[in-house]
Amino acid sequence: MILTFLTICTFAVNAQKLSADKVPPPVKNGLSKTHPGITATWEWEDAHYEANFKEKGKSVSCVLDKTGTILETETEIAQSDLPKTANTYISDHYNGKKIKEIASIRKANGEVNYEVAVSGKELIFDQSGKLRKGK
Repeated sequence: MILTFLTICTFAVNAQKLSADKVPPPVKNGLSKTHPGITATWEWEDAHYEANFKEKGKSVSCVLDKTGTILETETEIAQSDLPKTANTYISDHYNGKKIKEIASIRKANGEVNYEVAVSGKELIFDQSGKLRKGK
């Protein structure tokens, strides 16, 4: 079973859970513009708001600034959605190991990365599947 970003964020040391009434209207409005009709749980971490929710059956997390601008969106994906190069790297270095999380991360500037949690490590791949962080 894939643990989602939401589960991992729950254990983050710096994260502080927030009730929805503590989240400023501009932040809530910023989220609802791109994700209308969702109900999120909220956290405050590293001077940003984080909204965690389900959308189309997938776990999603958005990091927003105080004006409601989404800085990045992390969405749970299947391993088959990773670039081929990333899958090859995982097969070569972690064959038979249980993958705990796979997500795509889309930054506000359009940059896409992929995060894979396997064997207690966090691997970050760029859009083409090249390893950027972790080993």
